[in-house]
Amino acid sequence: MSAAGGIRPFVAAGMLAAALAGLPSASLAQAAAPVVPEAAASAAMPAADTATPAAGRAMGSPRDPFESWNRSVFSFNDALDTAVLKPLATAYRDGVPEYVRGLVDNVFGNVADAWSAINHLLQGKVESGLQMGFRVVVNTGLGFGGLLDIGTEIGLDKQPEDFGQTLGRWGMPSGPYLVLPLLGPSTVRDTAALPVDMQASPSALVDDTRAKVLAVTLLNVVNTRANLLGASRVLDDIALDKYSFLRDAYLARRQNQVYDGNPPEEPEEPDEDAEPAAPPPAAASEPAPR
Repeated sequence: MSAAGGIRPFVAAGMLAAALAGLPSASLAQAAAPVVPEAAASAAMPAADTATPAAGRAMGSPRDPFESWNRSVFSFNDALDTAVLKPLATAYRDGVPEYVRGLVDNVFGNVADAWSAINHLLQGKVESGLQMGFRVVVNTGLGFGGLLDIGTEIGLDKQPEDFGQTLGRWGMPSGPYLVLPLLGPSTVRDTAALPVDMQASPSALVDDTRAKVLAVTLLNVVNTRANLLGASRVLDDIALDKYSFLRDAYLARRQNQVYDGNPPEEPEEPDEDAEPAAPPPAAASEPAPR
């Protein structure tokens, strides 16, 4: 769970007790983008044995060999989001002025940008890495510690990268799709990258009491979830099977991120329902010469 899109602050309840923001207290930032949409699902998924026809057709995807388990975890995460995280995010959005929430976004985004710059360089993308590094310097120095996003105003656009993308750039295959308890959508590769990504989360940079670490983590998670309230409503309206919709969207998004928007074409999967082509008619034999 992107960082997964920048930094995936999503261990939400994560820190309510120690978990829903994206990882144990220090992992807040690296889980966010991909995970939030899933935790944002606000209606319980149908169980695998009572799935809709659309869900049934999604079963058996070669990239999702653990679908039965994943669906169960998805339903658990979704219920937790509905009961805990979504109400907190709604109260935060309604009670905190938009301008203040924008400042919070900028501060957490500035931390994510620093980790993105490092990952650009690890991937050999020196120019974009230096640009992201300069963006961090500008926003930290001229933007009052990252409260203001001066970089975007002068053309230094955000280019998120995380260690999962770096591993993909180095040639590591994504592996099967996974849904992690509390953390949401992932793959074997992204799961392996999480311990590294979490070291760059905002909460990991708070060298203070456990209570302050928890507070930073919870703020990051709730703020991220509040930004996705609108997206979750759209998802509820358009997705017949939220599990398969989110899975396919997550995998496509991560593939697109690894290849910087230009992923290679994947071979089409054979249609198991298609009837085999009939063999060509045998050529008429010519009469033997007399």
